[in-house]
Amino acid sequence: MLIIIGAIAAGAVLVQKPAPAPVAPSLNHPAPLPPIGDAVDQFLQKHWHHPLPPQGNPPAHFSEIEASLAPQVCGACHTEQYADWKNSLHSQTMGPGILWQLRLMPQEQANGCLNCHAPLAEQKALLAIEHQWPNAPASSPPAYVPPQLGHEGLVCAACHVREHQRFGPQPRNELPDSNLLHNGFTVSAAFEDSRFCATCHQFPEDGPRTAGKLREDTLTQWQASQYPSQQQHCQSCHMPDRKHQWQGIHSPDMVRTALSFKVSRDENQVTAAITNSGAGHHFPTYMVPKVYIELWLVSRTGHRQKLSEDVIGWQVDVSLQEESFDTRIAAGETRFIKGLLPAQPNADDRIEIQVLVKPREHYERTFLSVLAQADKLDSTTLLLLQQAYDEAVATHFAWTPFTQSLSSLNGN
Repeated sequence: MLIIIGAIAAGAVLVQKPAPAPVAPSLNHPAPLPPIGDAVDQFLQKHWHHPLPPQGNPPAHFSEIEASLAPQVCGACHTEQYADWKNSLHSQTMGPGILWQLRLMPQEQANGCLNCHAPLAEQKALLAIEHQWPNAPASSPPAYVPPQLGHEGLVCAACHVREHQRFGPQPRNELPDSNLLHNGFTVSAAFEDSRFCATCHQFPEDGPRTAGKLREDTLTQWQASQYPSQQQHCQSCHMPDRKHQWQGIHSPDMVRTALSFKVSRDENQVTAAITNSGAGHHFPTYMVPKVYIELWLVSRTGHRQKLSEDVIGWQVDVSLQEESFDTRIAAGETRFIKGLLPAQPNADDRIEIQVLVKPREHYERTFLSVLAQADKLDSTTLLLLQQAYDEAVATHFAWTPFTQSLSSLNGN
């Protein structure tokens, strides 16, 4: 999802729109990029032309169900996709983390955020009415627009419906030629191409930067990896078997799949190698997450001694102006952490790697900086902000990916 960062400084609310990523290092044989203006590009230039136009009047023969933009109605037939979406972050893009900021934004700035968080024109109209923005429509929304649509996030229609026409990937099974709801759908290869995701996960070259790096740069990172040559697109990992889950840094299973760990010993020095072996972009791709790695020596009696620690991520201040460090691991690359053992370690002692993931660490710092100036906020905004902070902290998870006795390590 498009990343929104808010901070209060000098008595004024500053809301910005970041998402990190430096340009990934080139490989020896980078895959050739598709030509500019190919069929996928041409489709996407129209499909994701912002702002998205209103759907307009549905065809006269459409039933109320066929015309509806409600994701629940889509779920009546597309049950698995709806169930997956309902539990995904795409269904939560209008959570308290953006809702508190919308209360402080002018309409033009808010619409820029909504291009990814709630991109349909009908969603923007509902939110404009709710926030009493100047360009809010005077009339009630049409029947095919459910009143809660503005708060339902990146809904099915955001990707699949334009002017009441449905779009999707090539069907796996042959469909009947007649009696299809909503006139069936138009097939496009774009739905299985990484470029489809770029509208929210890749800023243009003239987009916002910190320390010279685009804040959203995931597509470029993927293009610089080995994955395009292997025909591994974003959907290959984030929508396997066409599941509408889009799991990423918030998922322990996805993080475990992305990283591999090896530990070696050379006399009294222990080296942990952390390799981005499973993510087709930087790990992590944005500035928001942080991954904390600790190297421990654990005795037979349970005594624990920390040998080393490291943070993997892109550290940027809450104003998005200054970079402290960037230790993200490009696809296929390795980061090393070294620690020294005691002079005479016991061969039965073991080495452990502990990992703590904070998927919304940058948000946590940002939310805290605003909470420190709570007197500037009304009670509803403050309540949403506190909820956003609590939700961010609740996403932490940890695990131990490596544990092995010293005697079994090479170089002993």
